[in-house]
Amino acid sequence: MNGIEQITARIQEDSRKEIDAILAEARAEAADITAKAKADAQAAGEEVVAQGRKAAAEREDRMASTAQMECRKAVLTAKQEVIEEAFQQAHKQLLALPREKYIALLADLAVQASVTGREKLIFSSPDRVQVGKAVVMAANEKLAKAVAPKLPDEVTGSKAGAILDKVVAGASAVLNGTGMLTLAEETRPMDGGFILSDGAVEVNCTFDTLIRLQRGALAGEVAKVLFE
Repeated sequence: MNGIEQITARIQEDSRKEIDAILAEARAEAADITAKAKADAQAAGEEVVAQGRKAAAEREDRMASTAQMECRKAVLTAKQEVIEEAFQQAHKQLLALPREKYIALLADLAVQASVTGREKLIFSSPDRVQVGKAVVMAANEKLAKAVAPKLPDEVTGSKAGAILDKVVAGASAVLNGTGMLTLAEETRPMDGGFILSDGAVEVNCTFDTLIRLQRGALAGEVAKVLFE
């Protein structure tokens, strides 16, 4: 091999070594890039999975919270319906009282609501006919007794004494300007109870109104009885 061939061979050998080094470096760099890409892809995939799991858990919590809220609403609505039914039943029982107890109840209400003792009682058309006069008489008797002097028991124990007691009560009522409730000619649509009228001033003693006014105070007690 002459000198030129030796030089050429050396150049070729050097070039091959340089090319091999470049290729090795490129392969190593490609391997690093591939490994990094795989690691990044795996990390990204794990992050996506974690985010998906978090989103699913949050959605599950929201759905559970919504379900609990709807359940509470349904229970509350059901309880309110039961309480309403209880008050309706109370209204029905008041209307179903025996006549004497119904009259006594309305007379007591009239006495409690009366201010002057000279008001008019307005009833529904059926109640005016059936119990109106009896309620007015019973209420006036109670109002008269409230202002009458108490006679000894030995006086009121006899039939004559009882009559005397009524006379004294009546006279006391006249002197005090009370015990003079009257039955109004007017009637109004109502379902039990009455309206106490004194000119422009009226006191609503209908069962609907009395139950509605008492509902706020009694609803808690009714709920305790029904649900505890």
